[in-house]
Amino acid sequence: MLPDGKMYALLTRPQNKSGLKPLPVVIIGNGPSGICLSYLLSGYTPYFKRDSLHPHPILQKKLEEARGISILDQSIEGSMVTLSRGEWMGLPDLPFKEWLKQKKRGLRNNRATAEDIAQYYQHYVVKKGLQKNFRCSTVVTSVRKVSADSISNHTQEDQQENSDDSLWNFNEKSTEVFQVDGFFKTMKGDKEPLSIYAENVVLATGTYDSPTWLGVKGENLSYVHHQLSALEEAVKNNSIGIMSDPVLIVGAGLTAADAILFAHHCNIPVVHVFRRKVSDPGLIFNQLPKMMYPEYHKVHQMMKEQSAACAGPYECYVSLPEHHVLSFSKDKKCIFQDKNGHQKVHKISMALVLTGSNPNLSFLPNNGIDLAMNSSQPVNPKRNPIDVDPFTYESTQEKGLYALGPLAGDNFVRFVQGGALAVASSLLKKANKIPP
Repeated sequence: MLPDGKMYALLTRPQNKSGLKPLPVVIIGNGPSGICLSYLLSGYTPYFKRDSLHPHPILQKKLEEARGISILDQSIEGSMVTLSRGEWMGLPDLPFKEWLKQKKRGLRNNRATAEDIAQYYQHYVVKKGLQKNFRCSTVVTSVRKVSADSISNHTQEDQQENSDDSLWNFNEKSTEVFQVDGFFKTMKGDKEPLSIYAENVVLATGTYDSPTWLGVKGENLSYVHHQLSALEEAVKNNSIGIMSDPVLIVGAGLTAADAILFAHHCNIPVVHVFRRKVSDPGLIFNQLPKMMYPEYHKVHQMMKEQSAACAGPYECYVSLPEHHVLSFSKDKKCIFQDKNGHQKVHKISMALVLTGSNPNLSFLPNNGIDLAMNSSQPVNPKRNPIDVDPFTYESTQEKGLYALGPLAGDNFVRFVQGGALAVASSLLKKANKIPP
């Protein structure tokens, strides 16, 4: 195992260009994926807890048989480890529910908001002593492979001239490393250039960089938003409430469900529009175990029982399956159309278009398309994630490059821990020269 502090989430100081020894790994991203991996690479060793029960019987047996062996040293598929009934938003060894209960002690409204979750992750980094691993306010602009020999033998200008036409492979005959370029934003607003060399790079940037737009008329109006935080902010500022016109929520994924639950909790009326049938097997709610995710099952129930065609038991909520938005107007009216071409008009207070988002991988050669499952299409967390080995999360196309979280198709925070375990195990085996 590498000594504590040798694996950095991002470099803690600028580096010179010549005579460098590459870092073992650079993690790009400061969300739950990056935090969890940083935790595992900082000397925290996970073991199977005595008397723990895992819902997967085969994995339960394997873990019991190797009780005294670190999970990092066991040959268990990363994604399998995530099947336990772990906390929805929690990271290892600091339950989110306990932290939230302590934070909101005595408050009537103890439902977690996006702001709470962000604060939890910040608190986690401090609590676990991981601050030294993070270089905040850093923007990565380029990740590419270069010859290890060229680090000391060529200037930066020479390297750029020699590699302009290449994508990943710089020189297959020589030892290669990753060159990570970018800049650091100072307190004064200046940009300091940054260049790091690393033997391995982990992509943990998530997918919230670029929300998906519907592409309809009026979508750029001020009352139309593409993030859940806009609803939370509106409630916080009392700009919408019980007596407001309904909030329009577009989409049928988990983020849309979170928005519905938040609005329902605040007694804010909702009109919910989505293209699929409620019974569509591709709908995420039809894939989630009811016992594990009761809140999302409740939303699914609302979608079934509270359509505009028939009144149901849920007040302040109307479901419009198999509908799509045609336009938004300046007077806050929205026009929908159903599968038969019939149109409806609703007066709304604000709109949340929550139909997904796409990652920004512009810092990778060809925007990372060559790394995807389908290398002719852009990377998409749901339809076309980065193609990784399921046991190590290492790219099948580029050795030394790893992907975590949504980029690898793990769209649940609770799945992140299994992926981070897989990456940590692979990196530590490399560091100790243990064959895979």
